[in-house]
This record gives sequence, structure tokens and C-alpha cells, in this order.
Amino acid sequence: MNESRSDLLLLLGGVAAVLVLATIIGQWLAARQRHGQSAATPSAAQDSPQPGMSVVDNLNARINAWWAMVVLMGLAFLGGKAGVIILFGFCSFAALREFVTLTNTRRDDHWALAAAFFIVLPAQYVLIWYEWYGLYSIFIPVYGFLFLPILAALRGSTQHFLVRVAETQWALMICVFCASHVPALLTLDIPGYAGREVLLIAYLVVVVQISDVLQYVWGKLYGHTRIAPKLSPSKTLEGAVGGILSATLIGALLWWITPFTPLQSAGMALACTLMGFLGGLVLSAIKRDRGVKDWGHLIAGHGGFIDRMDSVLFSAPVFFHLVRYGWDVS
Repeated sequence: MNESRSDLLLLLGGVAAVLVLATIIGQWLAARQRHGQSAATPSAAQDSPQPGMSVVDNLNARINAWWAMVVLMGLAFLGGKAGVIILFGFCSFAALREFVTLTNTRRDDHWALAAAFFIVLPAQYVLIWYEWYGLYSIFIPVYGFLFLPILAALRGSTQHFLVRVAETQWALMICVFCASHVPALLTLDIPGYAGREVLLIAYLVVVVQISDVLQYVWGKLYGHTRIAPKLSPSKTLEGAVGGILSATLIGALLWWITPFTPLQSAGMALACTLMGFLGGLVLSAIKRDRGVKDWGHLIAGHGGFIDRMDSVLFSAPVFFHLVRYGWDVS
């Protein structure tokens, strides 16, 4: 346990060092922009707006939000099993709320929605707390899938019934079932790795999130070929390849906090970052269908919870089952 805490603190210290460097760079860019604006004449400033300023402001807003998220996640990690489950339970609640606000739910769906928020969601995390894999792995896909439509049907409203039910079930699968696979990593029984399972969560989150950041950076520097302009105009082939490969390398370098060899760690990182990238495209397609840019506005510079968690939501179940079937002995 002490070794696990030491490794976790070392990892968090490394992330903090990166954020300190990013903060210094961001503030330097902001000061440079302000100096450029003050040097320009008033008429020139009006005739030639500074498009780069919005990019710098967005960058600094993202860095500030990252500080808050890293501190919150670090405290949850240090709090152990209870801290992690509470954190991701809260994230699931917030994400589910964002998803439902963009659906076609009606007043007749209130019973089903109340059950989703106040019965299904907490029950999923309670099952993970008690490490009941046989039930938490099927609770939402089977019992939520069957009983929530029954509650909706009992209200007697048939208008857009199939669409409404499907949207609610999608919301539960994405925001609760997929997200719950992150704390579910704590339930794995890996020989020689007891008490260190929280590092698997740190590994997953760091690799997937840094892949998103590096895809953004590579895309800004070298991106030309758009992958899916109708879904996400900012995603480019160069950015995706550069970000995923860079994050795969970082994943290989983080093998020391995992039960993997460096090569296995690289393979895991590649699988997670690919799923994260594809998950981002899927959730972008939903946003475009709903006619919105972001899922919400809770996190400055990042949109909503789903905007920040989209990659983790799709990569977490895949990572969990790869680890479970490859290393778990329970």
C-alpha cells in the first residue's frame, strides 16, 4: 500500500510539473498577445482583430480547468476506493443530466428518468463497491434495458416511444455503465498487484487524456487532412496519428505503475487511445444531431462533463476487460 501511494504521488507530481510548465507557457503567450495589442494603434486594432487571442484564452482556460480536475482526481485517488467511487458516481450523475437535456423526453418519461437517476445509477456503483462482477456487468444492459421501457410504457404515451426509450438507454449505457468501468478496475485481483489497482485508473485516465491533448497539439501544428469534417472539423489525420502514437509511447513509459511489460503497456495504450478517439467521433455525431457545440458549460474551456470524459467513456470498458481477461485471476 505504501509503495502504491508513493507511485501515485510520483505520477501526480509529474502531471503537476507538466501543468506548471503549461501554465508558464500559457501566461507568456497571453502577455505576448497583450503586448502586441497595446503596441497597435486603436484603428489598427479595430481593423485587424487578433484571432490568436481567442486561441490563447481558450488554452489558458483549459489549463486552469485541468488544474482543478487534477486536484480533484488526485484527492479522490488518495481517498482510495471510496473516493474513486464517489467521484465517478458524481461524474456519471452530471454526465447523465447533460445527456438527458439533449433528448426528446416528455413528461410521461419522468418515472423512467427518476429510476435511472436515483435507482439504477446508485445501484450500479453500490454493486461495484461490493465487487459483485456477475451483477454489475449485466445490471444496466439487461435489467435496465428491460425495466425502464416498462416504466415508460405504463404512462401510456406512445408518441415517439421508441426514440425516447432508446435515448434513455443510450444515456445510461454511456454515462453510467461505461463510466462505472473506471472504478470497477479496483475490483480486479491481479497477482502481485494487490493494493495498487488505483494506479490502473491513473494510467487509463492519464494516457487517454494526454492523447486528446496531444491530438490537439499535433493537429494545430501539422494538421491538414480532416478526418470527419461534418462531425468534428478540428480533428485531422495528422493530429490523430501524432497524438495516438505519442500517447502510446507515454503509455509504454508508464509501464512501471502497471502489471504490464513495456510492450504490453504500449499495446494497452494504443487500444485505449484508439477507442477514445473513435468514442469522441461518436459523441460528436450525437452533438451535431442535436445541433449543439458542447454537451454543457460546467468546465471552463472544456464544455461539459461528457466533453471531457468522452474518450474515457469508450476506452474504459475495453481496458477493463482486456486487463480482467489477461491478468485477473478471480
